Amino acid sequence: MSTPPDYPSDDPLSRERTHLSSSRAALRAMREDVENLDIRDVTANWVNAEVLHRQISERIKALADLSHTPLFFGRLDYLHAPGAEKAEGAAGERFYIGRRHVHDAEGDPMVIDWRAPVSQPFYRASKKDPLDVGLRRRFGYTGGDLTAYEDEHLSDPGEAATTSKLLQQEIERPRVGPMRDIVATIQPEQDEIVRSGLAGSVCVQGGPGTGKTAVGLHRVAYLLYAHRERLARTGTLVIGPNKSFLHYIEQVLPALGELEVKQATVDDLVAHVEVRGSDEATAAVIKGDARMAEVLRRAVRSHVTLPTEPVVVVRGSRRWRVAAYELEEIVRELLDREIRYGAAREALPQRIAHAVLVQMERSGEAPDDRVQDAVARNTAVKAAVKAIWPPVDPAKLVLRLLSDADFLAVHAEGVLDEDEQKQILWQKPVRSVKSAKWSAADTVLIDEATDLVQRTHSLGHVVLDEAQDLSPMQYRAVGRRCTTGSATVLGDLAQGTTPWATRSWDEALRHLGKAEAVVEELTAGFRVPTDVITYASRLLPHIAPGLTPVASVRENPGFFEVRPSTADSEVVGACAELLRNEGSIGLIAADARVPVLAEVLTAAGLTYLGPGEETTAETRLTLVPASLAKGLEYDYVVLDEPQGVVDGEPDERTGLRRLYVALTRAVSGLIVTHAAPLPAQLA
Repeated sequence: MSTPPDYPSDDPLSRERTHLSSSRAALRAMREDVENLDIRDVTANWVNAEVLHRQISERIKALADLSHTPLFFGRLDYLHAPGAEKAEGAAGERFYIGRRHVHDAEGDPMVIDWRAPVSQPFYRASKKDPLDVGLRRRFGYTGGDLTAYEDEHLSDPGEAATTSKLLQQEIERPRVGPMRDIVATIQPEQDEIVRSGLAGSVCVQGGPGTGKTAVGLHRVAYLLYAHRERLARTGTLVIGPNKSFLHYIEQVLPALGELEVKQATVDDLVAHVEVRGSDEATAAVIKGDARMAEVLRRAVRSHVTLPTEPVVVVRGSRRWRVAAYELEEIVRELLDREIRYGAAREALPQRIAHAVLVQMERSGEAPDDRVQDAVARNTAVKAAVKAIWPPVDPAKLVLRLLSDADFLAVHAEGVLDEDEQKQILWQKPVRSVKSAKWSAADTVLIDEATDLVQRTHSLGHVVLDEAQDLSPMQYRAVGRRCTTGSATVLGDLAQGTTPWATRSWDEALRHLGKAEAVVEELTAGFRVPTDVITYASRLLPHIAPGLTPVASVRENPGFFEVRPSTADSEVVGACAELLRNEGSIGLIAADARVPVLAEVLTAAGLTYLGPGEETTAETRLTLVPASLAKGLEYDYVVLDEPQGVVDGEPDERTGLRRLYVALTRAVSGLIVTHAAPLPAQLA
């Protein structure tokens, strides 16, 4: 873009404020232009009109000016003109980097989208490799007002490299409400992942506070920018561990102007039946084992019966006979192709009809495709197909496997041993699919069976967050949603808190169907204070030996204290103490302790929210069961009874992993309160 014209003041901050005002005015004009579009003469019918109206409505939403969200957060001044070595812009050319593109009435850009190629040096340029950038300027905001700026002269050898104070302040800024985007603070190693191509899948192993969730969401935003038409056709999906987590992250993409990304949990994806029951951990682990896919495949294919009788098709005065051995060849060929059960069932009548047409042609007739379709619909052919390849109801199939010991034994032979079969069999007979008390693991089995019968729709890109908690069968369920697309897998092996938690990313990616995915590790901690992450990392040798501990890059060590307590009132006192600070506060406790603490908070007159509810300036305290803390962040955290968090899980390793999660939710400070002795692993 051209060098901005002279502004009324020589003060750089005043000039930047003027540019901000002009940019906001230009954005309003862009929105008004869309609002004033008259499409009456460009739509051929009402369907086209509806589609265009919807597109215009989405465009208007995407052009909203969020008053408390900075329109631009940085500026790049390039050194050389086009054609010069390493050039990105013309001599003296200047680019303001923001959340979306803004242009003036002549079409000249006033703000460049952070995803554009010309913006990349804002994140990658350094004193060692300035990427032709002479000046990088960062802006500081209070609310929506531009209040400060900070310059880095990247090409000046006499200026020493320094840590950006504004960058540190933005990272440490108190958070009230849902998760924010990190577009102004993306680091070079994060940017490499964000801008990786659509064709490849990426797995990000990142400890607490490394920004892996934000990186995954920003990668979606980048891919939508770079491949908008393709992803508009194929769709994108963000999968999170629970509704509270999805609610927490749901504003990130709209803040970047992206409104079309759907969100779901794995349970949402496989919701073929209502979940009204639960499994013991042992049974859930077996049901989640990838071996169940083979049991289901055998059970589905068992419905095929090789023919023993011929098919006789009557057309007019002629009778055409397809012998049993010929039918058997057709059936075996379909079985050998390993195509889906439903697709093969649809192909079978056409194959039989084709065999009839071959006989017709040999007798001198000249049948066409219409004749073949008519033969495929013949009563005798339909009856044969029903007998040979009957329809399969996936839910009924799984119900039979889990309630009929003999049926399970036949199809699990050599796959599950007798004890494993007994573990997953229902103790009481079930009459129907509707009356069954299905568990979450059962619905994943039904989803697998459904895909064996009919192909699952595949999306262009899927983001899977907190992936370490998925079972192999759940990975398969997610993988079915991106067989023809790519995936971004996000997680931390140290935070796996399910009995079937992922042991390695190589294994997980194999189950997902993305064995070729690149595994990237983020180890720089931007969210968790140094003292807090150092304390929590004492658990790593016990829960995930071999993982690199997170190294906090925060200059502020944060507030950290371990307090012995003798009464619940002291826990409430710690919350009240932290509420005197700015920002959000999370009180995290073992699930069994939550009702007790809720009563104590109410008695003390402290109002609080549940996880997933949006904090406000008036209510900044959230009471969080440890089982729902994963993925959430608070400025300050009070962690109640660490040993209680450990004891709330079925085994010690899972309990210590749950504790590791709870210890690492704080952005600015952590108070640990305990009456019982601390776990020995924290010594």
